[in-house]
Amino acid sequence: MIARPPAPPPPPPPVRTPVLPVTVLPQQRLLLQLVAMSGDIGITGVAPSSILWRTLVECVERNWVESREISPGVHKVTLKPEGRRIARAPETGAPRVG
Repeated sequence: MIARPPAPPPPPPPVRTPVLPVTVLPQQRLLLQLVAMSGDIGITGVAPSSILWRTLVECVERNWVESREISPGVHKVTLKPEGRRIARAPETGAPRVG
């Protein structure tokens, strides 16, 4: 009988980085929830200095949504996985009724 060499040890588990608390402004949460409920949405570039556009840029910079121009002046906004997680998370500090 031929002896087999021992099996190699299993690889170590992946290192998990701790999740840092994320500050989500009310207007950011509202935009994320709107996109989560509606699916992709279209936003026109009529007022790029509006609160909506500033909020959209903030969410794109945080990698919560993706925005791309689909026709001149119209942008398609798509929710990314992290944005979906935030949109579904309970709001902290919200008053409880009951």
